[in-house]
Amino acid sequence: MSENPIIMPMSSFIYECVIGQTAMTRATVRHCRRFLPVMIVLWALAAAPAQVFAGAASANFAAWLEGVRKEALGRGISPGTLDRVLTGLQPIPRVIELDQRQPEFVEAFLDYLDRRVTPTRIEEGRRQLQQQHALLTEIKSRYGIPPHILVALWGLETNYGGYLGDYPVPAALATLAFGSRRSQFFREQLFDALAILEAGHVTPEAMRGSWAGAMGHLQFMPSTFIGYAVDADGDGRKDLWRSLPDAFASAANYLRRLGWRGGELWGREVRLPEHFDWELARLDLTKPVSAWSAMGVRQADGSPLPRSELAGAIVMPQGHKGPAFLVYPNFNLIMNWNRSLSYALAVGHLSDRLRGMPELRHGQAARHERVTRQQVVDLQRQLKALGFEPGEADGVIGARTRAALRVFQRSVGLPQDGYPSPEVMARVRDVAANRGLAAADVGTPSGAKVNSPAEAMRP
Repeated sequence: MSENPIIMPMSSFIYECVIGQTAMTRATVRHCRRFLPVMIVLWALAAAPAQVFAGAASANFAAWLEGVRKEALGRGISPGTLDRVLTGLQPIPRVIELDQRQPEFVEAFLDYLDRRVTPTRIEEGRRQLQQQHALLTEIKSRYGIPPHILVALWGLETNYGGYLGDYPVPAALATLAFGSRRSQFFREQLFDALAILEAGHVTPEAMRGSWAGAMGHLQFMPSTFIGYAVDADGDGRKDLWRSLPDAFASAANYLRRLGWRGGELWGREVRLPEHFDWELARLDLTKPVSAWSAMGVRQADGSPLPRSELAGAIVMPQGHKGPAFLVYPNFNLIMNWNRSLSYALAVGHLSDRLRGMPELRHGQAARHERVTRQQVVDLQRQLKALGFEPGEADGVIGARTRAALRVFQRSVGLPQDGYPSPEVMARVRDVAANRGLAAADVGTPSGAKVNSPAEAMRP
C-alpha cells in the first residue's frame, strides 16, 4: 500500500511546529502554532482513509471477509468460486477516497454538460448509430427503446466502450462493503457479483469496472445485472463487457421493465415567460403540457408547445438564469440509471444531438465559478442557524436544501428557484452575519478560498 502524499508532508510539518527544530525559524514556529489545531484536524481528515484500511488490510478485514465467505456459502456460492475470488483479496484505499469525492455534487450544470456532451462525443455517437444500426433496430423492435437513447447512455457511461473501468469489481465492492457509508448496500452487491461469477458469465479476472462496482458497456451494478441482464447473442452467457448485443439488450430490457413509454420524448428545452412563478419549477410538480403552454411556456425556439395532455415538470438545473427543461415520465426512468439531475439531462441532451438537434439556446449567462462542497456545507449551516431546514450539512445540494433555499429566497424577495448561486449564497451569509450569528454558524467569510474535493481529485 502506497503512502498518502498529503499525510506525510503535513505530519512532518505538524511535528516541526510542535518541536520547533530544523529549518523553521522561531518566528515561523510561533506563527504556525497559532494554526496547529486546524492543521491537526486537516491531517486527521486526510489520514482517515489510510487509517481505515491500515486496519482493513490486517486481521479486522480478514475476519470480516471470512464472514462474507460463510454467508456466501449459505447463499449457494461454491467453495471453488469463493477460493478463486476471495483468496488474497485486499481492500483498495483509492475506492474509499473516490466514494467521498463525487464531482456531480459540486459541478455546475453547464460545466457538467460541457465536459460530457462534447463535439467529439456527438460525432462519435452519430458514427456508432450508423455502425450499430442493424443491432439497434432489432433491439428497438424487441424492447421499444429508441437507438439514440441507448447510444447516449453508452456514450455517457463508458464513452462508447472506450473505458469500462479497470477496478477489480469484487475487491472494490468488498472495500465499500467494509468501510463505506453504505456498507450494507455494497455487501449485497458483492454477493450478487459472486453469483454472477458462480454462473460463469464472466471470469474473476475479467470482472472489472468502476470504483463503485458498475460493470460493462452500460455500467450495470451487480444487482441490476441479476435482475435485467440478457443473453442476446445466444452464447449461454450474459456478457456485458465483450458482447454489444448483450449490453444493449440488457439496457433496453431494464428501461422497458421500468416502464419506458414508447413514442414519447424524454423532455425538451423550453423558454419560460418573463413573469414565470419560479416555485413551479420542481421535478415533483407535474402539469399537462397544455397547462404549461397556457402559462406562456414555449419551445426553445419560441414556437408553441405541441398540443398534448402528457404530464411534465419544469426543471432549472442552474437556477432561473440558466436553461430550463420540460421533462416527461421517460426522464424519470433515465434518473433510475443515475440519480443526478445533471446526468439525466446530459443523457437527454446528448440523445437529441445525436439526432441532429441543436445545442442549448438559453441560459448561458448563468455560468459562474464552481461551488465547492465546503461552501455548500457553510450554506446549509447558515440556513439552519437562520431557522430554515436544509437537512444535514453534508455539502450535497439535495431536495431539502433546495426547499430551504426557496423559503429563504421568498423571505428576502429573491426569485424562488432554490438554486445556490454565488449571489444567493452571499445573501444568506450577509443575513446570517447581520443577525449576529456565531462564526461557526456563519461559515466561510466572503472571499475566502475553499478547495473543493473535486478540485483536489478528478477521477
